[in-house]
Amino acid sequence: MGLSWFAILRLGLVQAAIGAVVVLTTSTFNRLMVVELGLPAALPALLVAFHYAVQISRPAWGHRSDRDGARTRYILAGMAALAAGAVLAAAAIGLGRHALTAGIALSVLAYALIGLGAGAAGTSLLALLAAATAPRRRAAAASLTWLMMILGIAGTAATVGHLLDPFSPARLLRIAGAVGLIALAVTVIATAGIERGCPSAAGRAPRGRLREALAEAWADPRARRFTLFVFLSMVAYFLQDMIMEPFAGLVFGYTPGQSTSLAGAQHGGVFLGMLTVGVASTGLGLGSMRSWVAAGCLGSAAALGAIAALGLSGGGGLLGPAAMALGLFNGMFAVAAIGAMMALAGEGGGGREGTRMGLWGAAQAIAAGVGGVTGATAADILRLWWPAPSAFAAVFLAEAALFVLAAGLALHLVEARPSARTALPIAGE
Repeated sequence: MGLSWFAILRLGLVQAAIGAVVVLTTSTFNRLMVVELGLPAALPALLVAFHYAVQISRPAWGHRSDRDGARTRYILAGMAALAAGAVLAAAAIGLGRHALTAGIALSVLAYALIGLGAGAAGTSLLALLAAATAPRRRAAAASLTWLMMILGIAGTAATVGHLLDPFSPARLLRIAGAVGLIALAVTVIATAGIERGCPSAAGRAPRGRLREALAEAWADPRARRFTLFVFLSMVAYFLQDMIMEPFAGLVFGYTPGQSTSLAGAQHGGVFLGMLTVGVASTGLGLGSMRSWVAAGCLGSAAALGAIAALGLSGGGGLLGPAAMALGLFNGMFAVAAIGAMMALAGEGGGGREGTRMGLWGAAQAIAAGVGGVTGATAADILRLWWPAPSAFAAVFLAEAALFVLAAGLALHLVEARPSARTALPIAGE
């Protein structure tokens, strides 16, 4: 039977809670460190990269949830660590105004907790969804949970931005504490009784070492190819993450408000793309996860090519629609990839859903750090020799090439005419 729509909606609230806490650390805190504390932008960037590096622990959390048969326990523990890390990070900003070294040291500890918490909660949540969601509902479940995460991110960012003025360290600490407590309370309520009500939700893997579980997952050629796909596509996804707004400002003279609106248009496109896949695949039965992933990757490549061309030609008036198109295809690819990931973990997991989701989550985390740093660094270096439009265009075109490679890999994740025995159930049946 699998999870009901109401249970999937409840788990979507957990994803929204995770996004609500994480957005503080990847957005609000970054701005405060650079503007209010006058620190170099490299410091918060390194802290964010560090929190991604810590998420290499995702396979360990997934393996533990498989082995112990209690995924809810790790979701709750991860959310508690995530909330505690956010509070410590807020406290570190206040401390850094008077004792910079101590503030940085506390920030390192805080971002370690944030990475561990996001890894434990996020991996266990996806493993629960992969194990307990009926195949025909996976695309819609992935869309719904990620749409709710975006709503959590957007709602928290807007609310915190309003409440934070006028800024003070004490006010920041109160807000971070409130967000963390609300997120933890939502998680407790949303996960209550789900594993008991759906036996397939719990892990059922035999006890064993993490190394053995990872070796077993890696022995599956489809899992290996999917890991490479996740890494390539996520590097491409995050290459432009740090440079789109600087590109708009340096090449087209966008004001901070205009560049923020540009980012809003891009995120609006992501939301629409995710919604499109959920409705079309599950509601209308159109396409498989493989075709949606490939279409999203190729569409993203085309949008990036258009953005590069606009920079070289000076067509700034079309940058907003191009950014929204990029977001649309990014959203299609991302949510379809999550649906395919859930399907592959559920089809071949044998109680190892958490280990597999952890493996792919670690690949995604590494790719996010590599992509963001590489894109920004490449743009800076190229601008030493080339005009800004050419430098940014080169990065966007390299990103487009990676998306084309990822699309080709996605098209080989499932055999063209799979047999009933070996078919990977990632079509929206």
